[in-house]
Amino acid sequence: MVNSDNLCMSCMKDIGDAKQCPHCGFHVDSRQIEPYLPIRTVLGNRYLVGKLLEYNGDGATYMGLDLSTREAVNIREFFPEGLASRDPKTLQLVIDPQNRMLCDECMQSFTEMWQKLMRLSGLSALIKVQNIFSENGTSYAVTENIEGITLREYLLRNNGGYISWEKARPLLMPVLSTLGTLHSAGIIHRGISPTTLVVATDGKIRITGFSLSQVRSARSELKQQIFTGYAAFEQYGFEGRQGPWTDIYGFGAVLYRTLIGSDPIDATERVTNDRLMVPGKFAEQLPAYVINGLVNALQILPEDRTRSVEELRAELSASPSAAVSSMDYPAAGGYRAAQRITDEESEDDYTSDKREAAKKRHNRSSVIIAIASVIIVLAIAFLVLWQTGVIKLDGSSGETTTAAELVDVPNFVGRMYEDITDDTYYSNNFKIEKVDTYSSTVEEGMVISQNVNVDTKVSKGSTITLTVSKGREMITFPTSGIIDTKYEDAAKILAGMGFEVTRATKLNNGGQREGYVSGTSLEGGVAYPKGTAVYLFVWGEVETTTTQPTTQATTTRAYNSADTDTDEDSDSGNTDWVNNYDGF
Repeated sequence: MVNSDNLCMSCMKDIGDAKQCPHCGFHVDSRQIEPYLPIRTVLGNRYLVGKLLEYNGDGATYMGLDLSTREAVNIREFFPEGLASRDPKTLQLVIDPQNRMLCDECMQSFTEMWQKLMRLSGLSALIKVQNIFSENGTSYAVTENIEGITLREYLLRNNGGYISWEKARPLLMPVLSTLGTLHSAGIIHRGISPTTLVVATDGKIRITGFSLSQVRSARSELKQQIFTGYAAFEQYGFEGRQGPWTDIYGFGAVLYRTLIGSDPIDATERVTNDRLMVPGKFAEQLPAYVINGLVNALQILPEDRTRSVEELRAELSASPSAAVSSMDYPAAGGYRAAQRITDEESEDDYTSDKREAAKKRHNRSSVIIAIASVIIVLAIAFLVLWQTGVIKLDGSSGETTTAAELVDVPNFVGRMYEDITDDTYYSNNFKIEKVDTYSSTVEEGMVISQNVNVDTKVSKGSTITLTVSKGREMITFPTSGIIDTKYEDAAKILAGMGFEVTRATKLNNGGQREGYVSGTSLEGGVAYPKGTAVYLFVWGEVETTTTQPTTQATTTRAYNSADTDTDEDSDSGNTDWVNNYDGF
């Protein structure tokens, strides 16, 4: 029999009487951040709510436990960020009247999306949806809890941060097939990325991270969540309708990251200066048809891009229907899409001899064009540098002094520092220096800023300093000096450490010192993120009645169980039925 009191609320594993989970490190006294559901809330008389896993513009995902099956699950709650709040007593969603219509429409779309996904739960590469229900004035979707790691973490664990096509094909092709089925059902993901694809313990990928279209599109009513480098150009609010081709771009970007080892340049940057390229060492190793499929999937404009999963699958499987000839890889620039067989030359007539002859003609033309282009570019560059004084000609000796090679500074902001340092292009052109700083809003390891502006021309080998997030600063709640201390003194200590202090007054029957702290909502010796709210329970004025001391309503249910005075103030009654649950 499993006792839910002994379960870790982060991984739902039995930890006995331990204060910190030996499996995931979660501390049993950790509190949920507001306004999300308090830990150990029970939904639908069936699901126990655990730690908040993630949240975005349309909702929050919690770790959970199905009390009827004793299985760990994930619980997705519709909670539009910035448009709704929560009543801390009833847990009901509170929506501003002016946002009511928008929230109702989004909630309906949320429910319909998860209902469709539930009907498709048999797909091998799709997260399984187990239940959908309404409560607290909102909607919930319950999905399987996948034990595994994200594709991004999986790739980082491989030497070089990438894998071969031979390994990538069986890993990613089921994802492509599942996307095709989703598109047929009218579902466009819009967030395919290495962080929304999870490699399960069985070695297969599951597609997760489903959200409403408004979340994955700029300039919408909901707070956006767009994955830099993996979002298609049309998701940024520019011209171009979204559709299956939007997911094709995301999948192509994931394939690029998987095979090349670096994130693709963001579509908004590529539209003005397309510098995305397949490095030479990869171009030599990858089959030409794979690069062709990759190139066509990553076309910036939707009308130029591969339009369907079926077409991309044909290109990646070297199917004759893909009708591919060859690729031209510039040594120091972008790429050009593969030439296709013309209507005048049918596939039946396109024999291997003709293909080889066409390839040779194409290569010869490419070489001539490339040489001519280089000569023209060098001539123009020479004239510009000479006129600006960068190159000086000594008339007496005829000798020429040239400046150092110049390179454009890319945009590093929003990229993971490890990805940048692992990229040979950056390491060959710049000397990267790192400055660490705490951030409550930027993911640990992600670049916050850079000391040289984007597209600035600098000498090759110049130093670029990147400010990198260390994540939220953790501060340890003191073990002494707070309890039985004047509120003003205790609040000053905690505020100076970085806690946000709130006072909760307790009624005083005369046996306690007015204005002194009797308890706190946080545990001493435990580390919390800087800025964490802490309630200080303070004895109020002496009551003249004989009423027993109780805590006034200024304290909230989320914090009552943390009060060090657990006699009169205990609020554990709301979970008694869970503690006495006989179903395990």
